[in-house]
Amino acid sequence: MTAEVMAEVALLPGSRCLASRGVLCAGRAEAKAGSSSGGAMARAWQHPFLNVFRHFRVDEWKRSAKQGDVAVVTDKTLKGAVYRIRGSVSAANYIQLPGSSTQSLGLTGRYLYVLFRPLPGKHFVIHLDVSTKDNQVIRVSFSNLFKEFKSTATWLQFPLVLETRTSQRDLVGLAPSRARWTCLQLDLQDILLVYLNRCYGHLKSIRLCASLLVRNLYTSDLCFEPAISGAQWAKLPVTPMPREMAFPVPKGESWHDRYVHVRFPSDSLKVPSKLIEKSCSPPEAVLLGPGPQPLPCPVASSKPVRFSVSPVVQTPSPTASGRAPLAPRPFLEVSLSQERSDASNVDGPGFHSLEPWAHVEASDVHTAAAGTHVLTHESAEVPVVRTGSCEGFLPDPVLRLKGVIGFGGHSTRQALWTPDGAAVVYPCHAVIVVLLVDTGEQRFFLGHTDKVSALALDGSSSLLASAQARAPSVMRLWDFQTGQCLCLFRSPVHVVCSLSFSDSGALLCGVGKDHHGRTMVVAWGTGQVGLGGEVVVLAKAHTDFDVQAFRVTFFDETRMASCGQGSVRLWRLRGGALRSCPVDLGEHHTLQFTDLAFKQAQDGCLEPLAAMLFVCSRSGHILEIDCQRMVVRHARRLLPTRTPGGPHPQKQTFSSGPGIAISSLSISPAMCAVGSEDGFLRLWPLDFSSVLLEAEHEGPVSSVCVSPDGLRVLSATSSGHLGFLDTLSRVYHMLARSHTAPVLALAMEQRRGQLATVSQDRTVRIWDLATLQQLYDFTSSEEAPCAVTFHPTRPTFFCGFSSGAVRSFSLEAAEVPVEHTCHRGAITGLTATPDGRLLFSSCSEGSLAQYSCADPHWHVLRVAADMVCPDAPASPSALAVSRDGHLLAFVGPSRCTVTVTDSASLDELLRVDIGTLDLASSRLDSAMAVCFGPAALGHLLVSTSSNRVVVLDAVSGRIIRELPGVHPEPCPSLTLSEDARFLLIAAGRTIKVWDYTTQASPGPQVYIGHSEPVQAVAFSPDQQQVLSAGDAVFLWDVLATTESNQNFPVAPQACEAGSGIGPLEDASSRASELPQQQVPKPSQASLPRLGICARPPEGGDGVRDTRNSGAPRTTCLASYKAFTPARVSCSPHSAKVGTCLPPASGGWLRLKAVVGYSGNGRANMVWRPDTGFFAYTCGRLVVVEDLHSGAQQHWSGHSAEVSTLALSHSAQVLASASGCSSTTAHCQIRVWDVSGGLCQHLISHHSTTVLALAFSPDDRLLVTLGDHDGRTLALWGTTTYDLVSSTRLPEPVHGVAFNPWDAGELTCVGQGTVTFRLLQQRGADISLQVRREPVPEAVGAGELTSLCYGAPPLLYCGTSSGQVCVWDTRAGRCFLSWEADDGGIGSRLVSGSSVGRLRLWAVGAVSELRCKGSGARSSSVFMEHELVLDGAVVSASFDDSVDMGVVGTTAGTLWFVSWAEGTSTRLISGHRSKVNEVVFGPGEAHCATCSEDGSVRVWALASMELVIQFQVLNQSCLCLAWSPPCCGRPEQQRLAAGYGDGSLRIFSVSRTAMELKMHPHPVALTAVAFSTDGQTVLSGDKDGLVAVSHPRTGTTFRVLSDHQGAPISTICVTCKECEDLGVEGTDLWLAASGDQRVSVWASDWLRNRCDLVDWLSFPMPATTETQGHLPPSLAAFCPWDGALLMYVGPGVYKEVIIYNLCQKQSAC
Repeated sequence: MTAEVMAEVALLPGSRCLASRGVLCAGRAEAKAGSSSGGAMARAWQHPFLNVFRHFRVDEWKRSAKQGDVAVVTDKTLKGAVYRIRGSVSAANYIQLPGSSTQSLGLTGRYLYVLFRPLPGKHFVIHLDVSTKDNQVIRVSFSNLFKEFKSTATWLQFPLVLETRTSQRDLVGLAPSRARWTCLQLDLQDILLVYLNRCYGHLKSIRLCASLLVRNLYTSDLCFEPAISGAQWAKLPVTPMPREMAFPVPKGESWHDRYVHVRFPSDSLKVPSKLIEKSCSPPEAVLLGPGPQPLPCPVASSKPVRFSVSPVVQTPSPTASGRAPLAPRPFLEVSLSQERSDASNVDGPGFHSLEPWAHVEASDVHTAAAGTHVLTHESAEVPVVRTGSCEGFLPDPVLRLKGVIGFGGHSTRQALWTPDGAAVVYPCHAVIVVLLVDTGEQRFFLGHTDKVSALALDGSSSLLASAQARAPSVMRLWDFQTGQCLCLFRSPVHVVCSLSFSDSGALLCGVGKDHHGRTMVVAWGTGQVGLGGEVVVLAKAHTDFDVQAFRVTFFDETRMASCGQGSVRLWRLRGGALRSCPVDLGEHHTLQFTDLAFKQAQDGCLEPLAAMLFVCSRSGHILEIDCQRMVVRHARRLLPTRTPGGPHPQKQTFSSGPGIAISSLSISPAMCAVGSEDGFLRLWPLDFSSVLLEAEHEGPVSSVCVSPDGLRVLSATSSGHLGFLDTLSRVYHMLARSHTAPVLALAMEQRRGQLATVSQDRTVRIWDLATLQQLYDFTSSEEAPCAVTFHPTRPTFFCGFSSGAVRSFSLEAAEVPVEHTCHRGAITGLTATPDGRLLFSSCSEGSLAQYSCADPHWHVLRVAADMVCPDAPASPSALAVSRDGHLLAFVGPSRCTVTVTDSASLDELLRVDIGTLDLASSRLDSAMAVCFGPAALGHLLVSTSSNRVVVLDAVSGRIIRELPGVHPEPCPSLTLSEDARFLLIAAGRTIKVWDYTTQASPGPQVYIGHSEPVQAVAFSPDQQQVLSAGDAVFLWDVLATTESNQNFPVAPQACEAGSGIGPLEDASSRASELPQQQVPKPSQASLPRLGICARPPEGGDGVRDTRNSGAPRTTCLASYKAFTPARVSCSPHSAKVGTCLPPASGGWLRLKAVVGYSGNGRANMVWRPDTGFFAYTCGRLVVVEDLHSGAQQHWSGHSAEVSTLALSHSAQVLASASGCSSTTAHCQIRVWDVSGGLCQHLISHHSTTVLALAFSPDDRLLVTLGDHDGRTLALWGTTTYDLVSSTRLPEPVHGVAFNPWDAGELTCVGQGTVTFRLLQQRGADISLQVRREPVPEAVGAGELTSLCYGAPPLLYCGTSSGQVCVWDTRAGRCFLSWEADDGGIGSRLVSGSSVGRLRLWAVGAVSELRCKGSGARSSSVFMEHELVLDGAVVSASFDDSVDMGVVGTTAGTLWFVSWAEGTSTRLISGHRSKVNEVVFGPGEAHCATCSEDGSVRVWALASMELVIQFQVLNQSCLCLAWSPPCCGRPEQQRLAAGYGDGSLRIFSVSRTAMELKMHPHPVALTAVAFSTDGQTVLSGDKDGLVAVSHPRTGTTFRVLSDHQGAPISTICVTCKECEDLGVEGTDLWLAASGDQRVSVWASDWLRNRCDLVDWLSFPMPATTETQGHLPPSLAAFCPWDGALLMYVGPGVYKEVIIYNLCQKQSAC
């Protein structure tokens, strides 16, 4: 019975058995017949939906099958019978439809609805077998057992994780204990179209596996809304769920409270309707643009229906010609929980909600590993991918591709001249290179993610076409002059092997194989691409003839020619069809033709039939074909150079005999260039009478091309060489050389600027980094080189081979290489110490060898067996030597351990078990590569198999930090820059750069370009460049500037149980309360540094009245670290709240108040209780404040951030010192008149930051101390402030102080010594007599960090290990010390530590203990009071009795401390780091600020006092918005804050609590604004996406991607009726991005309307004064006229542009 008859039987009323049997047969018939009438009829009876269980009578188990524990049970929620499938093995317990694998369901409905509930704590699996229209069966599986998305040509695996209830990886997918009934809606058509680019045919079979409850299955062509049913919803633009399919909902309850709806793919993932319509045509007719390869996850919707029924409209950019389908974000969790509005639940165990809008477009940038494609706009820049949830780092990008070493990849036949003959275009794997032949400069076309298989350039150098290898082939059209990708499309040809442009560029032809392996020729129309149009398929044709070369004629764009095995054909495009006719080859019809070229007729006639066609063959024949008669006019054959038996070489002839295979030829008006497989390039006259010129190559010539002027001939060889022959000078110039296989390792030599590479092609090559030209080539035919390294001081390099041999090669002398064969396996690692004394090698058998390289005849010192992990692959990071050469690290003796040894003795110092680090993983972790950081850091970096980079302390082995999830695959190579700023990782086919200095581990910058996995990455010796090796060698410029006095990142104070960066936490606190931050407890690995302040006890020795001298009894030195200047100081008060200073000539702005204190200074606050003088530093300002009235004076003038202050004993002079700046060579020291506030003297001497200042007791001298780099101690006379004396210190000094009882004594403390300096004056000269006293061992190994004098002759010193030691200055000895953190309670000495503890000590008995000498015991010293502040103590000043004082901390806070009351009161409270935004409240009585420290603070403008503070730990708050006044009563005011992890938090100002936290962006937010009614929040991120969200529910209902690729800098909203602008809306809002573009929109969010009003683009200057630090692009509406828009940003001129939206005009 035919398919049509069986389909009719299925439609007959009557027997249910007949109908069912008919359906099964109809399904099989449709699969065979495609679009038969039976298939259409089968779809008709399935409309509007089909109950699968009822139709196939599952309860009878005749046409279905069950296996294992399958039973019918009654469910209380649904109040009906359901099927329960359970069992420990999912594959052994299932229901299958149909029962036999030979049958087919034949269900054609687009949507499949699965009504199920997973069993708590179990896994479940759902398998679907789907048939495509070309009869390919695809299995689609959904399970919470899958941990990641996987895709093959016949299987798609989607993870369906309903909730996350634990952090352990093996428990992530388990169903929750309160799992709800779920409606899983699967769009089978879109799943196949988006993920496999196939057309959906029908559903073949279904298998439901344990463990779950299932109610039923339904199919339909309609998209039902499960939460809607009944007639009352008839007017909505949605289709309600039929009553039969609907879940029961009790009265008064919400559907979403009881059930879950999962729709996959979500609305934002679906292919646009136009593409869906096209999908019914053959696959080769569909132009999908950038083909997505997304990482999917089903999206659960538990929101009310008013948010889910509205479609998401993606508004295209006015400048873009098209958009790609949206690709899902790689989220693996689906939230089934309701949003909570109270702050306490936001950061609990936490469920992450996925919304359809959250999926980003994959049209611009992405990782190459995903297999998708990149659309770039600048050829000089490399596509960069932002990953991670934290804020990125600057500069962005930090790398720029400078040069490429390599040629070819897929083929070496693609090399072209530009029409002007000045440059050569060729592919290097996935990169297209334009090389200027005269200068050697390279330009790049970046975007392909696989090897380039074909190139074509039009006659005017306007368009460049490129095709990507591997099916399906992706093609790109480029603007050749600008490097911009104009169009990206998929070719109907699966693998394009040849491309040819017409001379005008309006026609592009391509040849390749389709998915059936047949040869296909396609003609595209490209004339409209440059005008914003698209590529159009004009015609395509299949042919059974082989095509090796294809060319469009230069005289007629409609005519082409091809050649191949046994055929030469002429083609013509006419009437939308490609037709061809063969050339009569006669006796040559069996030849294998390889290339062709056209020659114009001698008379210059341009008639189509007047041209001649030349074709060459592998047998050596060259045929000259008459295109008019389509016959062979001449046939010639290339013979070998030498005649057998002949004594002398003879000229080539074209007679009979064995020929030479010709691979390519090129014709000019005067000659013919021929390239052959014997390695020769030969130039012939057009009559082929004799050879004019020839050049011999090292390998077979694969391509030749004559320049347009006919003077140069380009040639390429299959061995990776590219060069050209100059016919006038007869000189051959080499342009590029290349390895013919992937590069395994590289090494660099500093003095000569050379690079060494080893490759799988068994060669070792030496390159010049300046010219990228090859210098030497070493080939080994018997053994393969595996590793290479240079000797640091000699022109020698070492190479390890697969045989176990290690050899040295001299680059200067012709020496026989020294060889050592102490290894039995292949060499896996090779490295040398920085001084070149030692060399180390490891092999695959686990042995480690040490060599002495002190002389050229190096020899083996030691060979240790079973040290290194055996069978480890060769890697540049297999062995690592510390930067000081003292330590050697490697992976071994097992994969789970990393060993650190002494490099000289190979004694084991440390062994770290990496397998115990990942406690949450069920599998044992293993180490892959190791790398040392700078010696000052002491860090050892280890990349692991679990995709982490763990940073260890190289001495103790403790975990310092961790970078999780660096890449889905293990990283074979990593390196850290010398200044510890950037971490470089080889991650698959990408390079990732991390900001190592940031403890919060921001997301990396990712760079693509390699088409194969990167094997090695390295910084150049000068740190200005980066090299990466894989398929080729890429040279990158590092765009970050080198900073002087680089401060290395400091490890966290405590590391508990190996934990890395913890989860983010929210907290809110009142200003009047004590800080909420928990101060970490000190440990042995991180002890506090102390600052101390002491006074002699009343009635003790040395007590005197100081009122006459004017010197206070309290001297303070409270410091725990050196001054660290701020990285960015753009205003006189860097990183603080305030306004800019007016210009010197006067201005309209006057600085009124400053809020903030520089917590990164040292002793940068002074207070005199007797006079009330109070001063502190804030950025570049010295702020003098009246503590009673709050009035401020601002003393400005410093060019850098002020580091320290000192007040003279007379309180008449204040000295301030700053750090270095880019405008001054020396640090500034300013001397101020306290009474007048004027700078009296400006002095400078120190070239590095001034660390401390101190006046002598008589105020005659001022001492200044340079930091640890400068080590300079200078004395100044205060009369004229001339330099009296300057001393270079032998070691770093942390503190200096004058003896208050003896003006001639000066004391310094530093590393292990106390230095007493006596001032001796002879006339005008002052000399220093130095006496050094070592610190006793009893005090500990810590450094002395602070000092102050007590009662004569006592000197108190604080150490970095938390000790206080007391010295007798007369005897020069230390007689007492105690643990300042563990002592009792006392009152005459104040100690402040780095952990924020401020303690008051009783030291009254210390004078008596001095007589006991070393026998003194510390039990007499006890503690009276203790206060815990919000940061490390950096400055302090107390009164004479030490009862009260002011203390400054690193948190940017100044505290008033009263020991009598035991209280601390906040005086000044500023942000501790950069302030990102300031916004004002509706009544302008308050303002709010946000900062990099993660805090949002609300200030009272009248008093500038802190009112409210909201703190988010471990995050940066980047943008802020205050709700408008029209949103409600004043008590309903809210703040919206955007953070670096992409989260948006809503804070209630009246309730001082967080109302809501949502995550609308995957990257850092950069701008946020409320709508005019306050019911909508607009947020923009650093990738250019603008999200529109509801601030009360946390739902994001729209995402605009028009600015994608540039960070959003401003979002401004105004209230305006938009009718006069031609659009409807209640709000007018704009978004400005960093690429100088501004979009203006009219919106009515209640009606879900958003229309583009205007699009403004502003020019960017070619060069800017900022050189990499561009100012932001800012735009705002005029407050009194919403039709006026003001813009300012980087431009050609310094101007403010005013634009009228109504008149479409601008003015400056």
